[in-house]
Amino acid sequence: MVKITNHGIFYRHGEISDVRGMSKEEARRNTMSYSILNAHNVSKNPDYLNIKFDAMASHDITYVGIIQTAKASGLKEFPIPYVLTNCHNSLCAVGGTINEDDHLFGLSAAKKYGGIYVPAHQAVIHSFMRENFAGCGKMILGSDSHTRYGAIGCMAIGEGGPELVKQLLKRTYDIKYPEIICVHLTGAPKKGVGPQDVALALIGAVFKSGFVKNKVLEFVGEGIASLPMEFRNGIDVMTTETTCLSSIWETDKKTEEYLTRHGRKGDYYKLAPHGTAYYDGLVEIDLSTIEPMIALPFHPSNTYTIREFLANAPEILAETEKTAVEQLGIPEGRLDLQSKFYDGKMHIDQGVIAGCAGGTFDNLTAAADILRGKSTGNGAFSLSVYPASQPVLLELMKTGVAQTLVESGATLRTAFCGPCFGAGDVPACGGLSIRHSTRNFPNREGSKPSDNQIAAVALMDSRSIAATAANGGILTPADEFEGEFTVCDYNFDSGVYDNRVYNGFGNPKPEVELVLGPNITDWPEMPALADNVLIKAVSIINDPVTTTDELIPSGDTSSYRSNPIRLAQFTLSRKDPEYVSEAKKALEAPAQCILDRVSEILGKNTTASELQIGSTVCALRPGDGSAREQAASCQRVLGGTANIALEYATKRYRSNLINWGMLPFTYKGDLKIEKGDYVLVPNVREAVISGAEKVEAYVINTEKTEKIELLLENLSAGEREILSDGCLINHYAK
Repeated sequence: MVKITNHGIFYRHGEISDVRGMSKEEARRNTMSYSILNAHNVSKNPDYLNIKFDAMASHDITYVGIIQTAKASGLKEFPIPYVLTNCHNSLCAVGGTINEDDHLFGLSAAKKYGGIYVPAHQAVIHSFMRENFAGCGKMILGSDSHTRYGAIGCMAIGEGGPELVKQLLKRTYDIKYPEIICVHLTGAPKKGVGPQDVALALIGAVFKSGFVKNKVLEFVGEGIASLPMEFRNGIDVMTTETTCLSSIWETDKKTEEYLTRHGRKGDYYKLAPHGTAYYDGLVEIDLSTIEPMIALPFHPSNTYTIREFLANAPEILAETEKTAVEQLGIPEGRLDLQSKFYDGKMHIDQGVIAGCAGGTFDNLTAAADILRGKSTGNGAFSLSVYPASQPVLLELMKTGVAQTLVESGATLRTAFCGPCFGAGDVPACGGLSIRHSTRNFPNREGSKPSDNQIAAVALMDSRSIAATAANGGILTPADEFEGEFTVCDYNFDSGVYDNRVYNGFGNPKPEVELVLGPNITDWPEMPALADNVLIKAVSIINDPVTTTDELIPSGDTSSYRSNPIRLAQFTLSRKDPEYVSEAKKALEAPAQCILDRVSEILGKNTTASELQIGSTVCALRPGDGSAREQAASCQRVLGGTANIALEYATKRYRSNLINWGMLPFTYKGDLKIEKGDYVLVPNVREAVISGAEKVEAYVINTEKTEKIELLLENLSAGEREILSDGCLINHYAK
């Protein structure tokens, strides 16, 4: 289904070719990515980019901290359109009034600084941006990892909040010119195959090898023409799960029609590689070979065709349960998925179609076609449907699609991202939910293994979810559907937004006071980097990948997002429940025997007051998943001074560490640090400022001292300044 070429290739007029007489450097400039990045680069160096974006977006888990940080750094008004949506905590009941308090803060900030405020239940963040802002050749930055609008010809990037702060303060997004990967599409999808099937096939092929990590995916080829726009959007938004930096697609008449339908015909122009283009690698997808897919717990890359899964279910489910024991630390047998496969059939407990990936008009229309005249049953299985925006819901009502879904037994909800991160439709303990949403990481469905709760999510396309629902909850691929799929013309009605969305861009009102609820607090003071740092290893994580959800849980804990101290109490709570108490203890003066060893290394008598004392998390590959800066800032609030990793799973997590003043150490070989060990890094401030990429460090415990080498590679001059100042807030204040 998917073929990978792990070396550079030339692409010309729809064909992969071996072009002679043309340099790679010259051909690199003929990609779509180069033209867009170059147009937004304000540096004079094409190899190191200083990007300024056209617009930005944040949701209600991130915008309070971003605006508070920017305000502390001198914010006067929003210099570019900044959209504040309220799609993540609109249904959370945890914490009393604090969710709506944050929404009122967002509205007051939009008025004060000239922003755009989308009230709760109106739209999920990425649907709103697709409908209103994504345009050909533009660049958009969002504080959500699934910020992807490449199918509309817009290069979008999801990052942690501090990167948005930089844009608000008229600074830049600084990166080395990324490698560009050609994704060549041919053929056309078979009946019953949807965008999630294509996306899961792609993720399954590239994630584990890291083939596209921090690179740009450029979609080209004659296969694009066979895909409706929302089908393209559904593939595109899931490219985040490949760990790529961004994405961009060729545009065509369908793109123009989409933008025209949304009242933005002027945002269209033809995008395609110019002449001969050079790419750093190739992914070939024959769409006609894609089958209905399923991604089993606990990652979108854990993919199988549904046909393959059903043929080997006992063995595959046993392996999934083994992973649960190893990664979640739960007793063997607590997650009993094998019991759901009997009589040769897989029995599912719940179905959900939701969010920026699943809740589009096309996906829900296809689901309705399968469910028309059928019933989801009156047993344990349930189906919930979340249209991605109010305009989508309105059109579903006008066309009768909503009626068909409700008549089948599906529950129709509002625009809400909760099913993607564990704040909506939490299944029963032991349940298995199939979802057309973005992630199926541990606990993304809302269970709490530490409280003896465990459930799981498998990702599927809305079509196969509907086929399963129509079959009473028995797993069924949509290519078994014998009826016909309806092709409906979608009519976007902006009146829904005109009546509710506040648009203050270009009209800031400085006299407006920010509405500060009782849970909204300022960031605590963060110290600048000292000359000598002594950090205690308070958590050692040996999993192949550590997600941001494991570093700071999503779901109900996110209600405390605007209170740094309170939110920090949940840090690593589901992965390492001892972390918070151990991090706090690490701030205390170490035992005298440790200080004696420090004194020996430094060559002078040294007291605790002469050191910067803190803690570190040591993990193999931390930071996969969400862009939420809290994954780093919560560690920092508790005294976190560094992370030590073999490598970082995503650029955005590493950027969050840097922007919060945490040293992003890496190492080569085996890590010889155990929980409770101290790591002394002498002269680290000088090393950071001078640009050193290798630093001398010492692992110290009560029995021995061992010299090691830590790496500080690929840090820009600006990032080194932020680290030396202690965090981005300190840097701008300075």
